Amino acid sequence: MSSSTDVVELILRDHRRMEELFRTMRDVESDRAGALREFAGLLIAHAEAEERKVYPALRRYKKVDDDEVEHGVEEHEEGNEALLALLEVAEVGSAEWDEKLEALVTAVSHHLDEEERTLLNDARLHVADDRRAQLGEAFAMVRAERLAADCGSVENVRALVSS
Repeated sequence: MSSSTDVVELILRDHRRMEELFRTMRDVESDRAGALREFAGLLIAHAEAEERKVYPALRRYKKVDDDEVEHGVEEHEEGNEALLALLEVAEVGSAEWDEKLEALVTAVSHHLDEEERTLLNDARLHVADDRRAQLGEAFAMVRAERLAADCGSVENVRALVSS
């Protein structure tokens, strides 16, 4: 199977990019605001694609833990709240910005780690390659649609958090 359509590989690629963006957002010599804009879009698009296409499919597999799927959704909500708090800080690089960034890093890193150890390993073990490829295509389509719609804008993140 091509790794370019395997849903597990696509999710992992996004996870690694999020970690790179965290490093950029911490670096005073980098375009921290630009990294935050990219991160915001990626986080929201990634989570929405998982929740709309991947999580519902994984729920149908007997060996994939429903509680882990629910927990993933809860952690997405926590990540969105932490993201909004950072997006609403007026001055990039201020003490408040650094504090909100670390809260975001903590929330999202915890989720990435847990998802990789539970849901993604369950998918590797129990979901057939062709189904993982189908899920990957569906995930990529929703992700691209959401990115094109500027889903990481502060207005959209605010609406998601308040809903």
